[in-house]
Amino acid sequence: MKIKATANIMFAMFVLLVIGILPVNTSFAATAKEIDVSVDVALDRFGREVNGAQEFLKAARGVLVIANVVQAGFIVGGEYGEGALRIDGKTVDYYNIVAGSFGFQIGTQRKDIILVFMDEAALKKFRNSDNWQAGVDGTVTLVNVGAEGSVDTTKINQPIVGFVFGQKGLMAGATIEGSKITKLKK
Repeated sequence: MKIKATANIMFAMFVLLVIGILPVNTSFAATAKEIDVSVDVALDRFGREVNGAQEFLKAARGVLVIANVVQAGFIVGGEYGEGALRIDGKTVDYYNIVAGSFGFQIGTQRKDIILVFMDEAALKKFRNSDNWQAGVDGTVTLVNVGAEGSVDTTKINQPIVGFVFGQKGLMAGATIEGSKITKLKK
């Protein structure tokens, strides 16, 4: 009986691994309009929930918003989402994010990821990269918003600043380290 349970777990892990490494079929991909709408919703929520967010975004050279990132796992996990890079409030490119993980995990969640490029050189390097990887091609400083739910732009002087939102506000202990971000053709 124990061998059968172990075999079932190994089979499930294998299926998740195979699904995770297969290329995403473009028929399941969102349209440019759908991505733009989800980005608008995420930015609106960010602005409403975090004091100082609008001023922070106005100081940015560019903002990458990947809304509705789906993260799922059972021992082997992965995440995928699509979003848009905006410069001066206008969409200039579309991107996806892909990440995988291994370890004790079970369940699914949705989250929004906002990367704010405060430095022109960091933005240029990101835009010129085919497969940009967080922590390798650029260091992202994830911000934990204080108890009062505000961002102090005078204290954040990093080239790339990231925010991870769950359905109930900013997520503590979240990471995007190792996530690969790739430009999409839309």
